[in-house]
Amino acid sequence: MKMTRKYSITIVPFALLLFVCVAGCNDDFVNTRPLDEVPQEDTWQDAGLAEAFVTEIYNGFGQGGFDEEMLASLSDEAMFTHPGRGINIITEARSNDADQGWNSQISAGTHNWGSLYQRVRAANIAIQNLANPQFDNSTNIADQLMGEAHFLRAFFYTELMRYYGAVPLIDSIYGLGEEDYTIARNTFEEHVEFIAADCDRAAELLADAPVVDGRASVAAALVLKSRVLTKAASDLHDIPTASANSATIAGYSNPAYLGYTNGNQQARWERAQQAAKDVLDMHGPGYMMDLTAPVTPEEGTQNYLSISLGGGSQAVSSDGKADLILGRFFIDLKDEGGNYVGRNNGPNGYHNWAGNTPTQLLVDDYGMIDGATFDWNNPEHAAAPYENRDPRFYATILYDGADWKPRTADVAGRDPANQIQTGQYEVTQGGNKVIHYGLDTRNSSVEDWNGSYTGYYMRKFIDPDPAVVDQNTRQFIPWPVLRYTEVVLNYIEACIELGEDAEARTWLNRIRFRAGLPAITASGTALMQAYRKERRIELAYEEHRFHDARRWMIAAETLGRKVGIIRVFGRLKNGSSVSVYRYDPEHYNYTYTVSTIDPGIENRQWLDKMYFIPIHRDEINRNNQLVQNPGY
Repeated sequence: MKMTRKYSITIVPFALLLFVCVAGCNDDFVNTRPLDEVPQEDTWQDAGLAEAFVTEIYNGFGQGGFDEEMLASLSDEAMFTHPGRGINIITEARSNDADQGWNSQISAGTHNWGSLYQRVRAANIAIQNLANPQFDNSTNIADQLMGEAHFLRAFFYTELMRYYGAVPLIDSIYGLGEEDYTIARNTFEEHVEFIAADCDRAAELLADAPVVDGRASVAAALVLKSRVLTKAASDLHDIPTASANSATIAGYSNPAYLGYTNGNQQARWERAQQAAKDVLDMHGPGYMMDLTAPVTPEEGTQNYLSISLGGGSQAVSSDGKADLILGRFFIDLKDEGGNYVGRNNGPNGYHNWAGNTPTQLLVDDYGMIDGATFDWNNPEHAAAPYENRDPRFYATILYDGADWKPRTADVAGRDPANQIQTGQYEVTQGGNKVIHYGLDTRNSSVEDWNGSYTGYYMRKFIDPDPAVVDQNTRQFIPWPVLRYTEVVLNYIEACIELGEDAEARTWLNRIRFRAGLPAITASGTALMQAYRKERRIELAYEEHRFHDARRWMIAAETLGRKVGIIRVFGRLKNGSSVSVYRYDPEHYNYTYTVSTIDPGIENRQWLDKMYFIPIHRDEINRNNQLVQNPGY
């Protein structure tokens, strides 16, 4: 396949250069090796160089999920503020084989077909060369590196599967001879089995390896296996079910690329349940999951902050790092995009960019502290929509009136209270009432072009330490590539699918107790709906919602919805006079109006072709055995 031929040139260029030099002349000066490159044959004769090669494969993680254009904005979690980035091509279902959309990831970045295959090829090189190590292996370093390579290959094939369905499985290294580089897609079932086998092999090889931040481990391999088998058991990949729910899939002539055309879906759920249970049995109850009653709301917020910040903040307890199975860590030696999550997503009134702002749809799914559903038709809820909510709400969303960091020196005098201002408010000037536009709006006096359209800002993953000035200070919050709570949720889902409601409730309530919420008592369909909402809240902004809504086949009523926004207005009470605004119910009456974004800015819709991303036509032109996904 020409695709792999291209990568064989880019990954080991020095070996080819060395061959040409040796063949062309015998001059010792010409044969001098460059000081900044290592020949391929030397790499696998030295343990340190072999480790460096495998370590480089981790660069395929990119910024984790901390790219400026986040996957959250392809879902009903968030809206991307800035036009022209390819986001709308996917959210408006305009993706095609010439322009897939979301240019920082699918068409050009770490989720790009070619980039993922480049990492697969590197893993294949490592696996082949480590099979018979040519260096001292008395410490079993070769086994550890081989285990990491199997994990990484499984991880990158998982990412390909999550977007495209089954793809060609390549487990050998293409050379530069006359061999045929074209290859057909494997079946979805073969794809799942390949990844599961790689995960098992990785877990076996890593059994005695030290657990190191940012590197694969036994737990990481088993969590990845749980993720893959949970996806494989889902409705989107059971072709009879998927076909009954989508004419696009029903009319596709190659359904084996998308899912299981035969077999028993319940058996697949049993396998997914066991994969998750293996992690639970190995790992124990998890961080703060041995509770029998809810913690206080304040503790619930702090628990969630501790988990989401992953030990990367000096201002919040690092205990929640225990939930992190594999993270993408950012260090001070490198100036990386992942260091600037606050700058990329924070309020414009703090000189930040408001990149991926929470939607009203996400906000409305946070329930009340007593377990009730939030309801705009409830007068008490509508009058004070940000009071008495799920404690995780306060650790995830910055809303109008929320306390936040100190403003920068040039803005501090206009907001001495350090509160988020996303509304319009009456203030008194010269004895008259005038409208003050919040500092964090698109009518702000501070960088209005970076203001949120939705009326909210992201708080999750942003270091609350006042010393971290988001616009110009690096933060070191790790991206959660895999975490323990995901496996717990996978286990709960499998239990519900298998009719084991009591076991599902036990584990679901452990998550809720940690968050400060009362127990759920629902069963059957109601329990599944409660679970899906719980998963949405717990894993918000962690690159799950886009995939979950598709595998559950609920995308039309979730991802396809118009973006919900909030309009906040603060009217001075009779007799009140305020010259410098702050959130103050004693002097203001607040009204909250929910609406949807102007369709000229973003006009979301769902078409069933979007259940799978199209394979780019360049790849199909290179490999004439590739068959396109349905609907393109």
